[in-house]
Amino acid sequence: MYELVLAGGVIMIPILLCSVIALAIIFERLWTLRTSRIAPENIVNDMLLKLKKKELTSARLREIQNESPMGRILVAGLINAKHGREIMKESILEEASQVVHELERFLSGLGTIAAITPLLGLLGTVIGMIEVFAEIQVGGAGNNQALAGGISKALITTAVGLTVAIPALVAHRFFQRKVDDLVVEMEQQALKLVEVVHGDREVELGEVRPS
Repeated sequence: MYELVLAGGVIMIPILLCSVIALAIIFERLWTLRTSRIAPENIVNDMLLKLKKKELTSARLREIQNESPMGRILVAGLINAKHGREIMKESILEEASQVVHELERFLSGLGTIAAITPLLGLLGTVIGMIEVFAEIQVGGAGNNQALAGGISKALITTAVGLTVAIPALVAHRFFQRKVDDLVVEMEQQALKLVEVVHGDREVELGEVRPS
């Protein structure tokens, strides 16, 4: 690895730094964007059951709010339900916008890494090729082995840049799709809560939401 860094030159330093940051973001998002953490199963049905039994106290609402991002959205709507359907929906949307912003945290950084690492690799290759041609200008093109070795070293940064960029791009697309799926799920559950609270929908309180 050390020899690879030396062969690639100074441009290898930002490329390797990008790889470390990308890896950290990927592991952090894998842990944070778990469905069980963001949108626990049956949270709406549990809330409705406790609401029917008059067990949904302020303390319990705070617990639900702190348990998951979906809990924050649902509680924001529920505490404003008395002001009417539209106010309840607006409260849900306001809280949901903050939740979505948190779910997308670091994804722009991951996308940036996927975009710039190939460019950094290309820059390293261009610099390496300039050095090779400078050597040719000084010593001539008679030493084919040295010329091939110089070109090989110049291409190292492009190869490493692509090696970092491809997984970063795949991970970025995966997490973006994951966030989109979670947002759709939270929207459906929030709409269900609004309809039930305002008497537009009957729900079996024992209903199990599909995973």
